Amino acid sequence: MAAAAQLGNLQEEAICSVCLEYFTDPVTIDCGHNFCRSCITLCWKGVDGNFPCPQCREISGKSLRPNWQLGNMVEMLKQLHLSPVKSPGENLCVKHNQALLLFCAEDQRMICVVCRESKEHKTHAASPVEEAAEEYKAKLQEWQRLLKNEDKYVQESKIKEEEQYQTMRNKLRTEKKKLESEIEKLWHLLKENEQTLHGRLKEMEKKITMVENANITKLSNQITYLNAVITEIGKKCEAPAWELLKDVRSTLSRCDNMKIQNPEAVKSFKVMVTLDRDTAHPQLVLSEGGRRVRYTDTAQTLPDTSKRFTTWTCVLGSEGFTSGRHYWEVQLLRQGGAWDVGVAAESVKRKEGIPWSPEGGVWVVQGAGGRYTALTDPETRLFPRENPLKLGVYLDYDGGRLSLYNADSMELLYSFPQARFTQRLFPYCWLLGGGVELRLV
Repeated sequence: MAAAAQLGNLQEEAICSVCLEYFTDPVTIDCGHNFCRSCITLCWKGVDGNFPCPQCREISGKSLRPNWQLGNMVEMLKQLHLSPVKSPGENLCVKHNQALLLFCAEDQRMICVVCRESKEHKTHAASPVEEAAEEYKAKLQEWQRLLKNEDKYVQESKIKEEEQYQTMRNKLRTEKKKLESEIEKLWHLLKENEQTLHGRLKEMEKKITMVENANITKLSNQITYLNAVITEIGKKCEAPAWELLKDVRSTLSRCDNMKIQNPEAVKSFKVMVTLDRDTAHPQLVLSEGGRRVRYTDTAQTLPDTSKRFTTWTCVLGSEGFTSGRHYWEVQLLRQGGAWDVGVAAESVKRKEGIPWSPEGGVWVVQGAGGRYTALTDPETRLFPRENPLKLGVYLDYDGGRLSLYNADSMELLYSFPQARFTQRLFPYCWLLGGGVELRLV
């Protein structure tokens, strides 16, 4: 058996990595790898100057050195009537019948070295399959970690919901016993109303059960779906590279587009937020407690510190966040101009123009003249069912999410694409135009 294994290893060394057959007229290029003369010539066809090695991607010249010893070894193997040993499950290019050694990052699929030099892929970035597999495996494992955290949160929410409904049932049973005791004492006076009162209690219990079933079912479905995606990612990470990369775009897209946050649940993370008057632009007037801000046409005389905005009429919150989940609400008292509401990174520019986008350290939704926009690059136009009078801002720092809601209906206005927050994030407001005024509630 040991001899058979050694013979198999010898056969693998005698196989060209391009055509996956025994070497024919083997030659060696500058990096030391061997190929059939016809295979390597086909790979550099149409390439001026040096070219990348199909196996290691090192740049080599076009000087070919015949490898007579390797050629003699191949001839000996052929005389033993041994067919080339090919790796099980090896993928071949359907167009060129060559091994799929490279992964095209732009087209998200595996290609052979002949495809790499074709017009279709020549300008695309490509890397060896194993390197690409490691990169996407890391991305999938990160998604698996985030989804496990979300699964834990939903599990805890489910337990909390069940406890709340059990408490309600206990209170209901207590009220029912109290009512029956009163009915017993006043039977003659309340006999006509007994049936009506029992009916009301049953209706209350029915409504509680209906709401409970709907919410618990929703949470259970979320848990089932999360577990299914987590399991799928786990299997993909254990699969061979070519299988992992087959539909990796679809898997990543489903992970990125999952909407599993219960809008009402975010209110449980409500925090008290105040505005920092040391950051406020001179044309912004703050209330005594730092809970209201309005725009004025006349600038105040204020110290020009490093923290203060002097170009754009902005203001930051007094406290920033570096972890956890936080929710606060901003009421639009008067909307005579334009406004931005969201968060900004601690490093946001104070003395010059701000790139209003996540790339510039600002995650905000803007309202102006009945038009609502998420300031992404490019901007994303929003079409809420009704104009919001109060905005809910939900920051999941560890999960890399910022979402804004119509706080009255909890309609999701916009959820920014997932990011990896690295700086302290502060509540952020921008106001422009006479009459616009905001209040933190």
